[in-house]
This record gives sequence, structure tokens and C-alpha cells, in this order.
Amino acid sequence: MPADLDLVDWRRRVGDIYRLPSSAAWRAARDQLFREHPQSPIPVGERATCSGPRWLPYDAAFRVEGVWEPGDGSRLEIDTGGEDGVVVYRRSGRLRFRLAGEDRVLTAFRQVGYGGGLFVPFRDLTAGWETYGAGRNLVDTAKNTDGHCLVFAVGSEAVTLDFNFAYNPSCVYDARWACPLAPPENRLPVAVPAGEMVWEHESET
Repeated sequence: MPADLDLVDWRRRVGDIYRLPSSAAWRAARDQLFREHPQSPIPVGERATCSGPRWLPYDAAFRVEGVWEPGDGSRLEIDTGGEDGVVVYRRSGRLRFRLAGEDRVLTAFRQVGYGGGLFVPFRDLTAGWETYGAGRNLVDTAKNTDGHCLVFAVGSEAVTLDFNFAYNPSCVYDARWACPLAPPENRLPVAVPAGEMVWEHESET
């Protein structure tokens, strides 16, 4: 299959697994995609022996209720360090919620010129030892990575965020990928031991 069609299939399958009924089913399907799909971010030569990403146990304490607040639309530029160069975002909104007994806020970004959608990267106090040092992604709707991690009803400001679905950006697995990472405003001053852990190959280097 041509590479462009492989990518279409990858995006479709990613969206499909976010509609599975449980985190366990989602993780199993994601692991299979990473081992077998031509568009997997894991290098081709490592897929056959790869056991898949490592996950922290599901913890309901990290599925939290919150509210959406409109953003000011201000501009944010993130240098990916790769062929994409500087990616431009607008601050679409703020996700306000309580975690570990305190009020927390994450900015939801809309990428300019990339089909819209929302992008919510974050970094927490597990970064650098239990999870990827530069942070993880919670939502990227342009890539079909939403579903369970961002639940809302049209016309309502109420949202549900599930950090158990937090995942590593593709650059974790292979240096050929360049990824926009969590800006300072999305660094949570609390540990979020939920979701995907640091990849085993990174921990060996």
C-alpha cells in the first residue's frame, strides 16, 4: 500500500481504538498497532521484538471533571526542531479542573492551518523518571486522539479529562520524528502517575 494510504489507515485505526469500551481494550489495540502497522513510530527493525508501550495501572483518581473556559486566541509558536519547523497555535480555551486537591488549568491549543481541532500537551512531576521527560499528550483531535480522554457534550461547558489515556509523542520512539512539546503554561506542579510511561529504550540510554 502506498505510504500516503498507510497514513490514512493509521489515522482511521487510531480513531477507532479511541471508541473502544475500556482503557484495557484501548491499550491492547494501541500496542498491536505499534507492533504491526507500517506507520508505527517504532523503527521497523525493532517492531518484531517490541512488547509495546509501558503503562501505569488505571487509576480512577485521574479521571476528573472540569469546565471549559474560552481562550483569548493569542498566538503561541513551538519549534519542533524538525522539518515542520515552527508550528503556530492559538489559545483556544482553558480546561479547568481539580487534581490532588487543588485547582489546575491546562491550555487547549488550536493549530493554525492544520484543520483546526484541539491539542493538549502537558508535563507533570513524573516527567524525566517515570514518564517522558518533555511531557505527554492528552488530546490531539487532528490526529484522532481524543475519545475517552476528552469527554464533553455540545453546548455544555462541562468536560471530563482522563489522564489514564495520556500518551507519548512519536519522537519518543524514533529521532526521525519531531514533535511540538508541552509549553511552560501546561506544566502541572503535581505528579500524574497515569497513562503511558517512559519507553523502555529511552530508559536504557
